[in-house]
Amino acid sequence: MSPRPLVLVADDDPDILLLMTLTLERDGYDVVAAKDGLGALEAAVERVPHLVLLDLMMPGLDGYEVTRRLRVEPATKDLPIVIVTAAAEESQAARALDAGADAYMKKPFSPRELLAKTAALILERRPRSRLASA
Repeated sequence: MSPRPLVLVADDDPDILLLMTLTLERDGYDVVAAKDGLGALEAAVERVPHLVLLDLMMPGLDGYEVTRRLRVEPATKDLPIVIVTAAAEESQAARALDAGADAYMKKPFSPRELLAKTAALILERRPRSRLASA
């Protein structure tokens, strides 16, 4: 049996964290959750998920900094990263992409949007060897 794709979800809002976790798990993903930027960075380096969903504004390290640090770590430099935020300014989306994020998703988001973005980015970035075994 093939392993389920692993998604790292990082958000300091426990309700959003739970909503994203349950939505992804119900759709067949394994999820590791982090409540802040440092926890997200540590979990990503340790677990090397298939995708990272990062809140922009978190205690300690924000989503920009976590993204920049993941991009310089050899094990995580190619991970798909989605910044998820309630911030409405377009400049923040541009800044997230400049930091190395692959996509930007505004809160509130629909479960359908979350799942579509997750599936598309995992398939787009997954190495052929992992795709063939999944």
